[in-house]
Amino acid sequence: MKKIFVLTGEPSGDKLASKVIQHLKSIRSDIEYLSVGGEHLKSLGIKSLYDLKEVTYLGFTKVLFNVFKIKSKINETVNEIIKFKPNILFSVDSPDFTLRVAKEVKKRDPNIKTVHFVAPQVWVWREHRVKQLKSFIDHVLLLFPFEKKYFDKERIQSTFTGHPLLEEKDKSKVDISQIIKDNKKIFSIYPGSRLSEINVLTPILFEFVKKMNEKYKDLFFIFHSTSEFVNHIQKLLLKEGFKNCGAVGDEKIKSHLLKSSIFAVAKSGTISLEICNSKIPSVIIYKMGMINFFIVKLLVKVRFANIINITANEEVIPELLQSKCNPNEIYNVVNKLLADKQASEKQVTRSHEIIKNFKTEKSAIIASEVLINNF
Repeated sequence: MKKIFVLTGEPSGDKLASKVIQHLKSIRSDIEYLSVGGEHLKSLGIKSLYDLKEVTYLGFTKVLFNVFKIKSKINETVNEIIKFKPNILFSVDSPDFTLRVAKEVKKRDPNIKTVHFVAPQVWVWREHRVKQLKSFIDHVLLLFPFEKKYFDKERIQSTFTGHPLLEEKDKSKVDISQIIKDNKKIFSIYPGSRLSEINVLTPILFEFVKKMNEKYKDLFFIFHSTSEFVNHIQKLLLKEGFKNCGAVGDEKIKSHLLKSSIFAVAKSGTISLEICNSKIPSVIIYKMGMINFFIVKLLVKVRFANIINITANEEVIPELLQSKCNPNEIYNVVNKLLADKQASEKQVTRSHEIIKNFKTEKSAIIASEVLINNF
């Protein structure tokens, strides 16, 4: 029996990992799994060592304040992986956690093959990390084709897989009539998958919704969340007394609601690709503490936060970051795009052209082949 340990550090990585493992389980029944994962890996019957939120920290200062706790979690995770004796450690995203674990695992047992999915964003910052990976990562799976040159330069094995989340083929019908009533138009909102993000962004988004309600009477706002935090957001919405807002955590329902939306406001991250793939016009928002923002400004090499804009080297999708991430700015930009159908359609068309380069239509198959070849 072969063994794979799946190591993630946050919900987006858990979702990505599950796409690969779901395919791998369909073609190989002789593999035993253990993980640090969330609801997606759990749905595949894969046990997690502990709750994912125990390692999900946001920002430099949060990591700094929790440094001893994180170090303890890394040691605990490494010990459990060594005890499990996997053939492969499959680490996914969250490099500040997963790569530290992988480095220690490789040091203690060089026979464990290490495959990492989602390369550290060396094209954004910290290009020197590529050289460091050479000592403990055997293979890197890439979401974007332009990343390969960085790893070829250091002679690190890498494979472009494409982005699994851009290959949704779920054709099942979902009844959303019980969620959306009175023939309202759906407006999707993504406040983040971490509690710290939700706590920062929901007050801003609630004020934005209030401003929208002053002008638009035919909208229903859906807050997309994880199963872990959906109840928390529902309680916040209830406290505000909104009559045209709801929160959803179920993945299939969220997917159908997005595709039925007229617009989306989303926290910067992977979700923006899913929004573009669904051909929905959007605005990207993000806000962090001043110390974190100052550090990021010192380190980043790119002009934009969103991968679509970075690839295009222009603001295809409006980015409202830091001081611009406020109810008035969000309302003004959204209101303008809703009024200008041509501008919205141009954004959707341009975004879709860009993400075509991120697709292979068989990312899970390619990733699975790499894992199998490392046994």
